[in-house]
Amino acid sequence: MLQRFFIFCSGADTDILKDCSSGENTKYAGIGATVFFTAVMATIAGAYALFTVFDNVFTAIFFGMIWGLLIFNLDRFIVSTIKKRENFFDELIQASPRILLAVIIAIVISKPLEMKIFEKEINQVLLEEKNELTLQNKDQLALQFTPAVQALESDIETLKQEVVTKESEVNALYDTYIAEAEGRAGTELLGKGPVYKEKRDKHDAALAELKTLKETNSEKIEAIESQIGTLATEYQTKVAETQPIIDGFDGLMARITALNKLPWLPSFFIFLLFLAIETSPIIAKLLSPKGAYDLKLAEQEGAVTSWVAQQKMQRDVLVTTDRDVNNRVYADIAEEQELYEYKRKIARELMQLQADAFYKKQKGVL
Repeated sequence: MLQRFFIFCSGADTDILKDCSSGENTKYAGIGATVFFTAVMATIAGAYALFTVFDNVFTAIFFGMIWGLLIFNLDRFIVSTIKKRENFFDELIQASPRILLAVIIAIVISKPLEMKIFEKEINQVLLEEKNELTLQNKDQLALQFTPAVQALESDIETLKQEVVTKESEVNALYDTYIAEAEGRAGTELLGKGPVYKEKRDKHDAALAELKTLKETNSEKIEAIESQIGTLATEYQTKVAETQPIIDGFDGLMARITALNKLPWLPSFFIFLLFLAIETSPIIAKLLSPKGAYDLKLAEQEGAVTSWVAQQKMQRDVLVTTDRDVNNRVYADIAEEQELYEYKRKIARELMQLQADAFYKKQKGVL
């Protein structure tokens, strides 16, 4: 039962194999087993690759099975269409397009399994790339808010500087009226005279202005700091909104790119393994000697080719003979006087009818 299934997988003609030895049956069962297990590996690889895309187990299994059936059909077709010839190089030339197709299939099959085998290393590469993308994203978003924040901070510094300047002015007026009272400057008279009172009033007025300026600028600074806080909140919101996109940067293309950043030698050996598996049915078919199955298949195909050629030749002879007979028959008829007189009479009647019809038409126009 299992042997018959593997023979079916090999694409061999079971009717011909029935009349062959058990060795021939075993050979084609082995080729069919290779085709079957290659399709199984393709199903696993395709399911995993599609799982990284859809992130759904049932969808991945469904499309993975379709992919496996497609590979099975291609391999079965490739093996079944290779015919044994007298010259090995003729067979190799015949199989070269199929070997190229097998190489392409091996690449497609091996890549998803490479991603699964090196999953931890790929995750490490993706983590580093995500961290780098996160930093770049924050820097790019900061460029949108930094100019506005810097302008607001500059406004705060300006308001603070106004207070400092006013404080310096008030301190200077304070030193002036104190020096006047002590007789160290101004009139140099000790005591609180009219000049002292004038300078004291000027200081008190400036002190009141300083107090008002501090209150006003403090309110302005609070308002500006509130704007800076709002911008900081918007910046954090933008970062939070864009972070899921970066966190989701682990699709099929991202993983293939990360795989290509790993050392190439392990991936190359895995590719060679799948290439060997994929091309093994073809290589086995090429290296195996011509057996009873190949001879009987060639005989059957030769018989069909001969029968088709014979039928075509008979049809060509039939057409040629029929044409010659028809030519002789019509040549004999053309020489009969009775047929000539009959056609002449019919032609005269036809021309009379045409003349009558033309006359009636012209008369109607007039």
